[in-house]
Amino acid sequence: MLMSQGRTAKLHYMANGFRVLAQGEHVVCAKSGAPIPLDLLRYWSVVRQEPYATAEIATKAMLEE
Repeated sequence: MLMSQGRTAKLHYMANGFRVLAQGEHVVCAKSGAPIPLDLLRYWSVVRQEPYATAEIATKAMLEE
């Protein structure tokens, strides 16, 4: 399935997980723009309320704070 055809989910990011506010198949990485399937989402910022595709991207975003 192509990610561009699926709906983008809206999430609320918490320290130990996330809550789905609007159903969808993926979220979009805040830095790279890459689609992230919800079952593969591992990295996000609670403070910024944004998802990241990789640990490296998440670390770089954290260092920018």
